Amino acid sequence: MTEMADQTAPTLDAITIGRSCVDLYSDQIGCRMEDTRSFSKYVGGCPTNIAVGAARLGLKVAVISRVGDDQLGRFVRETLDAEGVSTEALGSDPKRLTAMAFLGIEDDRSFPLLFARTDCADAALCEDDIDPGFIARARAVVVTGTHFSKPHLAAASHKAMAAARAAGRKVVFDIDYRPNLWGLAGAGEGDIRFVSDSAVTARVQEILPHCDVVVGTDEEVSIAGGAGDTREALRAIRARTDALIVLKTGPKGCLVFPGPIPEDLEDGVSSEGFPVEVFNVLGAGDGFMAGFLRGYLRDLPLEECCRIANACGALAVSRHGCAPSYPTWEELQVFFERGIVTPRLREDDWLEHVHWTTTRGPQWNDVCALAADHRVQLEAMADEAGVPRARISAFKSLCLDALLAARRDGVTLGTLLDSRYGRDALFRAEREGVWIGRPVEVPTSRPLRFEGLPSLGAELQSWPPDHVVKCLVYHNANDPEEMRRTQMDQLHRLASAARKARLEFLVEVIGTDRNAGETATADALRQIYAEGIRPDWWKLPDQTTRGWHAIEQVVRTEDPWCRGVLLLGLDAPIEVMEESLSRAAASPVVRGFAVGRTVFAAAARDWLAGTISDDEARRRLTTRFARLVDIWVEARQARAVA
Repeated sequence: MTEMADQTAPTLDAITIGRSCVDLYSDQIGCRMEDTRSFSKYVGGCPTNIAVGAARLGLKVAVISRVGDDQLGRFVRETLDAEGVSTEALGSDPKRLTAMAFLGIEDDRSFPLLFARTDCADAALCEDDIDPGFIARARAVVVTGTHFSKPHLAAASHKAMAAARAAGRKVVFDIDYRPNLWGLAGAGEGDIRFVSDSAVTARVQEILPHCDVVVGTDEEVSIAGGAGDTREALRAIRARTDALIVLKTGPKGCLVFPGPIPEDLEDGVSSEGFPVEVFNVLGAGDGFMAGFLRGYLRDLPLEECCRIANACGALAVSRHGCAPSYPTWEELQVFFERGIVTPRLREDDWLEHVHWTTTRGPQWNDVCALAADHRVQLEAMADEAGVPRARISAFKSLCLDALLAARRDGVTLGTLLDSRYGRDALFRAEREGVWIGRPVEVPTSRPLRFEGLPSLGAELQSWPPDHVVKCLVYHNANDPEEMRRTQMDQLHRLASAARKARLEFLVEVIGTDRNAGETATADALRQIYAEGIRPDWWKLPDQTTRGWHAIEQVVRTEDPWCRGVLLLGLDAPIEVMEESLSRAAASPVVRGFAVGRTVFAAAARDWLAGTISDDEARRRLTTRFARLVDIWVEARQARAVA
């Protein structure tokens, strides 16, 4: 009996079935979609959104759907993989394109929605895509109303429901009523929420007897119950199913009816809603459903299921996008603990920081980076050798060759490259999938100034999403007030621009006070944190053991989600770097190193002067960089043993 129980025990919490598309969200707020100039790209579709939201809350979730064998389909798949959603049942359709939806925020009541779904991949889902054995692996299957709008889609969802019930699993039904996807409104009328139709009501009522949970808004309950009065519609639903009925009531939260529908609907099970300012209602219901599933599938009291769902909905309506707006479980606990600091949740800096840091992706460890973003130093070498500065670009490509030659298991290769001389190397580094940092500061500027466009934010909008914004600031905690204020204002610009572009950023801090004590760098970091500036990464010079301990205390106190510290080299001899790396590796906040001139200075001078070949330069660069990697790996292993 024990062996059989182990074989049949669910390994997934939920499987969602239905739409998987790309959401293209208007970046311009407060205008018609006709006037939108640019869009941000996210995953979308009701069941896909639910899956992302549930995964962020700690549930094990899979999606059954289809995407095209195209760039957008790969984007959906890779995004779901990164979110921890299983894609083993997400098919790639070679004949159809991935569906798209265009969404806008015209004002606080109008949210234009345009579906581009003509013969799309997810609308081709059929019974053959449903494996009863796979369905049985989940505690619940979540079906969504839109995928009952066509006979072949309905057949697939009914097959999944039957398989779930045969395996003793739960069936959760999100009514998800989109009139124009049922052919009841024009192709351009995706934002119409309700059209009464007896045929749709009859189709939905066929589903109800086979459900354990039914979830919908007032409009969705009305179409399911075939009545305009909400209570009458609920009673009609109850006449056809014993399911738990969840009525989403917008800002008030929800009402849950486990039994008969009471005379006063307020007598249903509920918890208080969260009074927040509505920024965007699109996708909020999917976030709500994810939250309800987190409680329901963990057998929590209904009041707690409602509280989690209401909070997820409140956070969703406060942000741009659907799936990207949903909270992680860690973020939700912070929200519950702090409460509503401001009704405009997207302006709660700490909450937004927690949201960013807990959704940005997995932790990078053992980053071994070859820093080749140097400009003035290499320009001086080229001038000294009497060669055109354009030659620097070719040398940076040799540095990338050396980096890639050092690949090994358990090490994250990285590079720092600029776009002035490292453009070609940047393109290649992106294809190779290494960790990439790019500088934005004017070299040696103090106070800090930025390169590129006058608007740093505009500059960063063109960067790939995995590039880390790197900024070197020469800063001491005891700088004069005018200097300190100017530097901090610039760092605020950096932080704001990076977050707006959804990019991680790294601050490299080098002190100029030679008489500063062992904790001077920690003091400088504390001062930056006090400004509300929280870099994803720090890049710092060598410290004493006491100095590293002080830095560790500051980082862990001020930002426990910080990625960590990379050690810089400052052209130190490789023998000195060996000691520095060993000392840094002992600190748990140090994640690796980003060293440049220690590796390339001598080779650069000789290569620019024409005294060594490309092959000899690569050999010397590779040898020196690989030695640093070996030192780091050995130091980390020694720390693990200790």
